[in-house]
Amino acid sequence: MVVSTTMTRVTLLPDASTIWNHDGETRDVWPGRHYPLGTTWSEESTNFAVHAPAAEAVWVCLFDEAGTEQRHRLSEHTLGVWHGAIPGVQPGARYGYRAEGPWQPDAGLRFNAAKLLLDPYARAVSGDLVVHDAIYGHAPGDPATISDLDSAPYVPRSVVVHDSFDWGDDSSPAHRWRDTVIYEMHVKGMTALHDRVPEELRGTYAGLATPAVTDYLRDLGITAVELLPVHQFFSEPALAEHGLVNYWGYNSLGYFAPHNAYSSAGDRGEQVGEFKHMVKAFHAAGLEVILDVVYNHTAEAGPLGPTLSFRGLDDLGYYQRAVPPETLGVADKPTPDIYWDVTGCGNTVDASHTPSLRLILDSLRYWVTEMHVDGFRFDLMSALTRTDQVVDMDSHLLAAIGQDPVLRHVKLIAEPWDASMDGYRVGQFPPPWTEWNDQYRDTMRDFWRGRSGGVRTVATRLAGSSDLYADDGRSPYASINFVTAHDGFTLRDLVSYNEKHNEANGEDNRDGTDNNRSWNHGVEGETDDPGIRAVRRRQAANLMATLCFSSGVPMLTAGDERGRTQRGNNNAYGQDNETSWIDWRPDDAWLDVYEITKTALRLRREHPVLRQRHWFEGRPTIKGGIKDLIWVHPSGREMAAEDWNDDSCCTFGMFLNGAPLRSPGPRGEQVRDRSFLIWLNAGPHDVDLTLPESQWVHRGEVVLSTNADVAVGTPVVAGGSLQLQAHSVLVLRQT
Repeated sequence: MVVSTTMTRVTLLPDASTIWNHDGETRDVWPGRHYPLGTTWSEESTNFAVHAPAAEAVWVCLFDEAGTEQRHRLSEHTLGVWHGAIPGVQPGARYGYRAEGPWQPDAGLRFNAAKLLLDPYARAVSGDLVVHDAIYGHAPGDPATISDLDSAPYVPRSVVVHDSFDWGDDSSPAHRWRDTVIYEMHVKGMTALHDRVPEELRGTYAGLATPAVTDYLRDLGITAVELLPVHQFFSEPALAEHGLVNYWGYNSLGYFAPHNAYSSAGDRGEQVGEFKHMVKAFHAAGLEVILDVVYNHTAEAGPLGPTLSFRGLDDLGYYQRAVPPETLGVADKPTPDIYWDVTGCGNTVDASHTPSLRLILDSLRYWVTEMHVDGFRFDLMSALTRTDQVVDMDSHLLAAIGQDPVLRHVKLIAEPWDASMDGYRVGQFPPPWTEWNDQYRDTMRDFWRGRSGGVRTVATRLAGSSDLYADDGRSPYASINFVTAHDGFTLRDLVSYNEKHNEANGEDNRDGTDNNRSWNHGVEGETDDPGIRAVRRRQAANLMATLCFSSGVPMLTAGDERGRTQRGNNNAYGQDNETSWIDWRPDDAWLDVYEITKTALRLRREHPVLRQRHWFEGRPTIKGGIKDLIWVHPSGREMAAEDWNDDSCCTFGMFLNGAPLRSPGPRGEQVRDRSFLIWLNAGPHDVDLTLPESQWVHRGEVVLSTNADVAVGTPVVAGGSLQLQAHSVLVLRQT
């Protein structure tokens, strides 16, 4: 180790083989190219290119089957990129980088050649992270002192990939937003317990590609799967203290690499082809593939976290600081070694930094062009929009995606908040972005538990949330409607628990939100009481039906339609076990909820009146006709001002006029559909309904019912009456 008065560095010396356990530095490196970043294989050589502008030396470190390391020093440095081509390196080769340079944490410089670094552009990753003192850049217990412990035995390797997958005639189903139904799922959790998936494929990409999964989703009425993070991720060291792992995957590090633990074929590049096979199978089944992507932070956590990749290559560039860049290194200014964290995960990626922006865009394009995915849901998107730490809807990233010829036409979903107060931006993202609408979630939860304080906001959410999305030219489908997601209670737990029960997470039940807006219906948790069990299942069906019939894009959470439970755990991010996996056994499945969900999605698919792209205007679509949308009082009249201002109101109808629709057909023709009347009763009492009389609608039939006394197929006539059971939904269709 060489020490100076101004900085400290670990230097790789030619005679250091006994320290570094390798065969010595070699010099058979050609100049190569500085673009593209990552590795590029040819029959003659493999090109390596890595961004590390302030590094003074960079080595490519190759590993053989025995784990022996061979270093190759890169001699070329172009535009901040170290590069070189090494002859004879074949696909499947495992490698990493070591970067030498200043160790000055107070100036945002954390180079440490003792740390083996993952290639940020690696197409595949082999191995996992082992928690050990050597993975940290600083000495144990002394953040200011550089560590000389070699991290290579404890960190994963990058893999050289040259994939020749045959896509054949694969093409995206390309469902329009108005026709889209999203199913949020976990790659492992979907099939880990699936008895009709071969045992060796359970919990893998190949498992998802089986007909047992694709046929099920298509039969249910799903058009797009939204996969929880599949970028290579690693568990936080703190989880290991509790014997847990990061199950959800929101701790990414390899933004080009499919997570290797989900591969049934191996982790030496085979996961790339297996992922592509999965996408091709989904497409063949008419299903789009959307990835949940986590670019807002990395697995390196705060400044005292491990040095695994970005921190050891360009710590100052990739991560935002809590002080402006112009103060860095100035003696009388606050220390810059404080990360600016609006993600709650220790660091925030600086998407305004050109190399960071380039990496995000390169990654997105790679997954679209090479992996054929159809869209992205961006975790904590507000963190990525910041310019000088201020949320900016004209930010570099939003502008770049908006003009990119590849990205601007894929499905783009923002989680429109981050972990800060000013990051909450629901309704503010520019076209063509859609957004997770948590206001829809909260409103519908409150309505069905009897806490909505009237139906004014409920009606707004049912009709597409025009208060959030109509003012900037977006359509109702800008609202991604959901009642549950991976984070929080499952649907079954939402109607079974008043409080969270997260003891298994090892944090004394302190973790997870307390704002669940749930209702246990009188008993906390599972019960044998038949009355409570019946009303819970009815409430779950009500929530599913409401979601499917609301304007916007419905998103279902995997297993909700079957009554999946986490036993009251609303923060199961570390539960890679049966707590989180879907139980496919029929004995405890809520099959009645499944049938209601399937019926509601079928009606939505068959009837364009239930999935319109234009806003309702509350006026006739043709001269002399009736309004496109009418809110109906249980007495049969149109809702009046006093009804909207009645905080005790919990029963109403939503009439959707299908003759004709406001949206024209493909050649500009009028589109006619049947009209629907959807009744919702969130109250504790049965309600007598009088069906409205109209010269346009004379008779109909019940096509969906959670009302035990009114069966599907029951005929109805204008001016007639029905009894709407407490806590129930009734859907009537014109005949």
